Amino acid sequence: VVEWRREGGVKLEEEVFDAVVVCNGHITVPRLAHIPGIEKWPGKKMHSHNYRVPEPFEDQVVVVIGNGASAYDISRDISTVAKEIYTAKEDGTVEFQDGSSVQASIILHCTGYKYEFPFLKTNGIVTVDDNRVGPIYKHVFPLQLAPRLSFVGLPQKVIIFGMMELQSKWIARVLSGKVCLPSEEEMMADVEEYYEEMTALKRPKHLTHYVLGSEEYLEWIAGQAGVSPIEEWKWMIYKETINRIRNQEDGFRDDECLLSMLK
Repeated sequence: VVEWRREGGVKLEEEVFDAVVVCNGHITVPRLAHIPGIEKWPGKKMHSHNYRVPEPFEDQVVVVIGNGASAYDISRDISTVAKEIYTAKEDGTVEFQDGSSVQASIILHCTGYKYEFPFLKTNGIVTVDDNRVGPIYKHVFPLQLAPRLSFVGLPQKVIIFGMMELQSKWIARVLSGKVCLPSEEEMMADVEEYYEEMTALKRPKHLTHYVLGSEEYLEWIAGQAGVSPIEEWKWMIYKETINRIRNQEDGFRDDECLLSMLK
């Protein structure tokens, strides 16, 4: 049952559907690093979600928490105006070899976002625990509600738009009866195996949807969807871009840079 209210309206309407696909995205609700005692710190705190321009950081000592794309982009952007910039771990600590410390004026959380589904009522069947949505088969189908409920776009650190297209085609094939899902027990066994693999690699729970073996994952999804996998040249661009970000190379979005990756 889907309930909604028209914009500006009062009356609550509802309609019954055979299936619901959740595609609401997950870059809206900021996830902040846990730093003991941060509430007593008098400086300014903000999340990358609220970043717009570098000017407010002029002559400021900035600690950037995170090591992803947003942290890289914003650090480079404010480096032209900030007095000093330091990158920090998830817990907010900045380590120096000589044991010294830094007095920051701004802490910038580039720590990602929370998965939230306030509109979704599953009576506890689908939960979000430390950013782990589950239990959910292949990041798409909740075990007890499959195939009537599914999610598109949960995984991160993948070729996102290609992934969403493949997931959507898989869901369409399942709902049309062209391909069947495993039994609930088999899907649960797959989920538990994935969790055990994460534990063995000492990956924290909040990274559950940072897919392990993303290329193999999308190739498997493509097989279920009955379509060709993502082309190798796209993976080459993706991997080279990640490498250039890690190496802090500027211009990785420029046309010339993209062309050089394809040569």
